[in-house]
Amino acid sequence: MVTSLEKLRKLIMQFFQSDGVQLAFVDLMPERFKGDTIILVHGFASTHRINWVDTSWTARLLDAGFRVIALDNRGHGQSGKLYDPEAYTPQIMADDVIALMDHLAIRQADVMGYSMGARITAVLACHYPERVRSALLGGLGIHLVEGNGLPPGIAEALEARSLDDVTGTVPRMFRAFADRTGSDRRALAACMRGSRQGVTKTDVQAIKVPVHIAVGTKDDIAGDPHALAAMIPGALAFDIEGRDHNLAVGDRTHKDAVLSFLTRRS
Repeated sequence: MVTSLEKLRKLIMQFFQSDGVQLAFVDLMPERFKGDTIILVHGFASTHRINWVDTSWTARLLDAGFRVIALDNRGHGQSGKLYDPEAYTPQIMADDVIALMDHLAIRQADVMGYSMGARITAVLACHYPERVRSALLGGLGIHLVEGNGLPPGIAEALEARSLDDVTGTVPRMFRAFADRTGSDRRALAACMRGSRQGVTKTDVQAIKVPVHIAVGTKDDIAGDPHALAAMIPGALAFDIEGRDHNLAVGDRTHKDAVLSFLTRRS
């Protein structure tokens, strides 16, 4: 018997155009499709595979009967690379998700994002509520509206000649990760500068779609998920016990909480 995970190792990338930028995505249909689609939006410097496939999210969602669509954000993975920070605002990247939905003729979907992807998902919930069945924010709490999430120095670390020239724990972590994955560091630096935009408290207070917020209890980057949930009518917060920003994404209890939320969101 071929498992979902074995199928995912042979993913075939597809491509579409969003305002002239070629973006890559995968579109996975379960054997027992129940009619609901979920779109996955990865975090900064990651890819759809690193964030969602390698952590078994796609396999878990497929087994639950969801059609699963995951894209490589602009500047990442197999998607087009741009070097102007203005090409990477959260609104522009949210528009990429809408363009993907239009390309696939999907009227409405659940959307789950992690870290930067959660910021993009929040923008979708604010500005395209008719397209978002529910918004699942991972790795991003109150820093969605207070501060800019990731600490400063990451763009400069990505542009440094080598890792030896980088100081600071978080900048070194992202530079080492970009080196290991063979990412376009210049594009990532532009993305870091362009995507560091928050969402206003007024915006999040007006969100009408069901919202689930999950953050690791050892996450020093995301900010308090309960403080953010308190601003959004009906939002739920979930603590991913003992996990930091990197390890929280694939945590089993995180998956359990999301699947439970998705069965009750309507």
